[in-house]
Amino acid sequence: MNKDEMNNYRQKENSSPDDKTEAGSLKSPALSQMEKRREVYASFGYDIEKERLAIIRAAGPLSGRILEAGTGKGHFAAVLAGLGCRLISFDISDEQLEIARENLAARGLDRLVELKKEDGEKLSFPDGYFDAIFSVNMVHHLENPWKVISELIRVLSPGGKLVISDFSPEGMEMMDSVHRLEGGKHEVAPAGLGEVEDFLSSSGFRVEKFQTRFQVTLVAFRK
Repeated sequence: MNKDEMNNYRQKENSSPDDKTEAGSLKSPALSQMEKRREVYASFGYDIEKERLAIIRAAGPLSGRILEAGTGKGHFAAVLAGLGCRLISFDISDEQLEIARENLAARGLDRLVELKKEDGEKLSFPDGYFDAIFSVNMVHHLENPWKVISELIRVLSPGGKLVISDFSPEGMEMMDSVHRLEGGKHEVAPAGLGEVEDFLSSSGFRVEKFQTRFQVTLVAFRK
């Protein structure tokens, strides 16, 4: 996964609707809503693919078994798969997994991503099974992230890397605005990435920190 591969991915994502299958054209209500949300994001200057590519770039070379914690609607899994990565992605929500499945299938990427329903506090995977683990924009949804992060540490291989990313302060403000426009509220749990960084450091990890306008990313390596 080099710079040229990332640039090729960006070119494909920026191609016109006539050049590829668009989620919205499939008439799925969930995917049509995703397209509308993407347009709202863009109005705030938030490019969802660009931000996720920045996370992958911060993580450095990827190899071996890859896990994503918190599939959501499949945004990050789609970017990884679009770069040719095979991965397992889990979520506890059947509804989110179904949307992610539609999203990946619409992009022709479903063969590269194994979706699983898992409780993040009690994962079914064996110790040390994954070489790279990603958690993107999940921490702020968790009332008690420490059990989940401890499980991610358990299933991380001795030489592996744990990548945890969440919105920056400006990103959180952007999400608040997006939810207000849609008539909702963006719920945010108390623990932030500062506490997560301290937890990882105290758990024997060396942590590198990267930031873009909308994201903060922690890349953690065992010392």
